[in-house]
Amino acid sequence: MTAAGALAEEQAARFLAARGLKILARNHRCRGGEIDLVCRDGATLVFVEVRLRTSRAFGGAAASITPAKQRRIALAARHYLAGKPWPACRFDAVLLDGESIDWIKNAFDAA
Repeated sequence: MTAAGALAEEQAARFLAARGLKILARNHRCRGGEIDLVCRDGATLVFVEVRLRTSRAFGGAAASITPAKQRRIALAARHYLAGKPWPACRFDAVLLDGESIDWIKNAFDAA
């Protein structure tokens, strides 16, 4: 991970924590996938993809979460959940485009 990527993930973690989410894990990896942040929002487990783009030339941060990327995140989420019962889960995205930060709840569904 680049220094800019690590800084973006730290900024996203602080942003979410300030909004009441509890950070449970960072950079959960398994073969074939990775989750940037795993959080708890009340009784809901939240898998967060953090995307940093310095330019919107290629569609910005949101456009970079392709269906293939979503499948890899879902794979890592299933790995994280193995043996852990959670009543509800969702996939969020924190997008950092230049100076702005956007939080998209339920950014996509697990395929």
